[in-house]
Amino acid sequence: MSTAIRAIQGKFGRVALLDMDRPLVTHAHSQCHVLLKASGADTFFQVRDKLYPLTGESAVLINTWEPHCYAHRDQEGPRTTILALYIEPLWLGEIENGLISSGHPGFFPKTCVELPRPIRKLANRLAMEMMYGEHLTDAYLQSRLSNLMIAVIDAFSEWRTINSLQQGIPANAHDHRIRRAVGYMRANIGAELDIDKLAVEACLSRAHFFKLFQQCTSLTPNLYLNVLRMNSAFSGLTQSTLPMAALSERLGFSAQSHFTRFFQQHAGVNPSQYRKVVDVHQIDAASVNGEP
Repeated sequence: MSTAIRAIQGKFGRVALLDMDRPLVTHAHSQCHVLLKASGADTFFQVRDKLYPLTGESAVLINTWEPHCYAHRDQEGPRTTILALYIEPLWLGEIENGLISSGHPGFFPKTCVELPRPIRKLANRLAMEMMYGEHLTDAYLQSRLSNLMIAVIDAFSEWRTINSLQQGIPANAHDHRIRRAVGYMRANIGAELDIDKLAVEACLSRAHFFKLFQQCTSLTPNLYLNVLRMNSAFSGLTQSTLPMAALSERLGFSAQSHFTRFFQQHAGVNPSQYRKVVDVHQIDAASVNGEP
């Protein structure tokens, strides 16, 4: 069974060291997503409809709201330890204004890239520190994360040509009707998905709403709601002491076991274990720039 060795969560997003031996369902993230192999067997991620290798020499870069899944092929074969970064565009934007463009769906033009040695060393060091349970102060962690992310971004994104990325405006900001439907989904995150209700909220026919939603977000309404529920689950696990049954009910699951299965299919680890291994840090991006 896949497990989380350690996770760190805060305003910056999340970083997780995952020991993986099972595939994950197709999902997406509202964060900028970087995947690096820490140890074990080479493996694959499927991004949209194409498989990409994750090896000691390569990384997989996934844009915000981009559908993907972990494609572990042999459940009886060797495991892979993965360093997974889920970094908030707003946090990056506080480090450098132009980095708000990391929220754009075309921020990383290439999905699979060859890692330069300096980036590999930065990733290896962070993975080792997480692996062996070293205490990481807020200041030390923010230095580690900002150095690694800036190195990846400078090497593999086109963020300096901000005009070509339309100032990092998310795809779902282009149509006010879809924004309204997304707002309704956020406000009713524990409700059963009702496409007819969302179409009425957006003042569209069911068929037109479904098509426009996919055009604007690159996701189906169901996949989009799953992202919102996972974000809420991560917050609930770290920012509250709610019992698992109460959290699962808040998120709209009829039984705790359904929530556990859902979370494990998306994160690779059950929610109880995630709560045990996660450290919560309060990292102020301003101090990365040396501001008081």
